[in-house]
Amino acid sequence: MWPSTAAAPSSCPADFPQLWHSFVNTLVDVLHAQGPAAPRQPQAPQRPPPHVLPAVPRLVAIGDLHGDLRKARRAFRLAGLIDEQDRWAGGTTTVVGDLLDRGDQELPLLFFLERLQGQAAAAGGALHVLNGNHETMNVAGQFRYVTHRGMHSFADWLHGHTLETALKAKCGCQAAASGLRQLLRQQQDHLHNRGPGHHQYPPNPAAAARILALQPGGEVTRRFLAPNPVVLQVGSTLFVHGGVLRQHVDYGLERINRETQEWMLKGSAGEKPRFLSGRGAVVWSRHYSAAAADRCDCGQLAEVLGRVPGAQRMVVGHTIQEGGINSACQGRVLRIDVGLSRGCGNGSPEVLEIVNDSVVRRLSESQQENVVPAEPPYQQQPKPVPEQKPQGQVAAATIASTQTPELARPAAALQNRQQPA
Repeated sequence: MWPSTAAAPSSCPADFPQLWHSFVNTLVDVLHAQGPAAPRQPQAPQRPPPHVLPAVPRLVAIGDLHGDLRKARRAFRLAGLIDEQDRWAGGTTTVVGDLLDRGDQELPLLFFLERLQGQAAAAGGALHVLNGNHETMNVAGQFRYVTHRGMHSFADWLHGHTLETALKAKCGCQAAASGLRQLLRQQQDHLHNRGPGHHQYPPNPAAAARILALQPGGEVTRRFLAPNPVVLQVGSTLFVHGGVLRQHVDYGLERINRETQEWMLKGSAGEKPRFLSGRGAVVWSRHYSAAAADRCDCGQLAEVLGRVPGAQRMVVGHTIQEGGINSACQGRVLRIDVGLSRGCGNGSPEVLEIVNDSVVRRLSESQQENVVPAEPPYQQQPKPVPEQKPQGQVAAATIASTQTPELARPAAALQNRQQPA
């Protein structure tokens, strides 16, 4: 788990008591998750994040969650993705980023989503989580939006993992003993500002713990963030936290995903890739999410979608939409950040639903409605995608989604219905 030294093995020997090993892992993870946690997977080389995936019969998109586990549960239940026991009940889901900062439940939220990813895969579905600007800021050691409780939760995380390595070391695992010694040295280095690139923080055990967890190669970054894409296309919908601009298509969307992962695993906190910084960054752009219609760059959006094979719409988060989920540029961009978290807006849960890769609806706790312009009338009707039922699961969820107007169903054809809270 912890960075190995040249003199120590990187993992415990084969004869290490596996029952004890699993018990310690489960104990520590359940404490951090504040509830059930997914079994840890053996360390293996990280696969490149997905870039393009086929269409599914149903997608649900949810915007920025920002460390609010309670609101996340409400949004997932609204979409029919989990049951009352928080067990997966959907099919395929995509989350568009910004899990960290502004809320106090960052770690429980990460564990919650990891557990659902495993349950979704076992049921023949998927849960895809995207990285946003707050994930990349934290990996770079920029903590200006962290809450007091959020910061101190990482001190608890470090105590738990120190306990974990100590318990394993007591049972004869030399790799754990070496990891414990190195972990304690790292704590002292960061506490006394000897860690690279973090001199802006005064000596603070909680900040030192957060740095250790979230720096490139850190345990939380490696486990929860590095596997995630920055840009993901599902069917004809392109999902991204901020917005895909011309320069991102020029650079290559698959390359952006790959190089972000490489930086999170092996890079330096102070050397963030250029496409992740600045107003034009793929995770920072507001080119398509401005409230005023004349400030949305619809021309660039049309060009970008035209250059990405098969893309007809883009779904973005990042910018709070005061009126709830909505569309712009004749329905070619869907904006789904509703300020859900109590730490930034405390908005009511809303999710975006895409059916048969064509019909787009907004689901709230009071009604269901079309969010793409239904006028003018369109001549071509979308061809329905045959419904697939892998192991009884039919739903698919994403945290970002959109639809083009020529694929819109007239709003009058939709029946409003009450959604469970």
